[in-house]
Amino acid sequence: MTPTLKLLLIEDDASMQTALQRALSRRGMEVFACTDGRLAVGQWLAVQPDVVVLDLSLPGLDGLQVLAEARRQGLKTPVLILTARGTVGDRIVGLNLGADDYLPKPFDLDELEARLRALGRRRLNSSSESGAGATMAGGLRYEKESGVIYHQGLVLELTPREQALLQALIVKPGHAVLKEKLFELVFPGEAEVQYEAVEVVVYRLRKKLVGTGVSLVTLRGLGYLLKVDA
Repeated sequence: MTPTLKLLLIEDDASMQTALQRALSRRGMEVFACTDGRLAVGQWLAVQPDVVVLDLSLPGLDGLQVLAEARRQGLKTPVLILTARGTVGDRIVGLNLGADDYLPKPFDLDELEARLRALGRRRLNSSSESGAGATMAGGLRYEKESGVIYHQGLVLELTPREQALLQALIVKPGHAVLKEKLFELVFPGEAEVQYEAVEVVVYRLRKKLVGTGVSLVTLRGLGYLLKVDA
């Protein structure tokens, strides 16, 4: 079965956004929308889409500024620029900033779908070739080989115990990890430490995760899970 293509649509024209959301959803895509350039990169980090459709004329930040900031933060998601600003100059600037494709308005919906799916396949193939060495969750990236966790390209400053706890949760976002299992990972061989000590580490880690696009959720009587914020 073909996996669902997760799409972030950054478009401020309400009628265009609604029409594209409906049309692409009917074609089997999961579509998230953003209307303000100032919020676009934050939504990008939260959604972790397979492909981004980016309009150039946006309030707050211009589409080219959004693209430049996303690439500066290390976001490598394929981007298709979709805009009425179809000049050669805009196209060259967009491609130089890291866009992967360019489709001027008006456009054919079948062509748009074909280009989006091609970009999605390219991302999937690229991920396969590079191996499963990194896990993404919200705005966090966990490099399994080094054990380092990054936020927006910068190392997330954690204590060794916070690091061990987050590593256990980030490998399967949305899946619960038993408190007993976390205790073994965070306090290995420390028999004199009480199980409640895990709660202290959770409390401190939860504060450090504010603004990263993920939340640490307590499941009473079970354990904890890492939730990607909507």
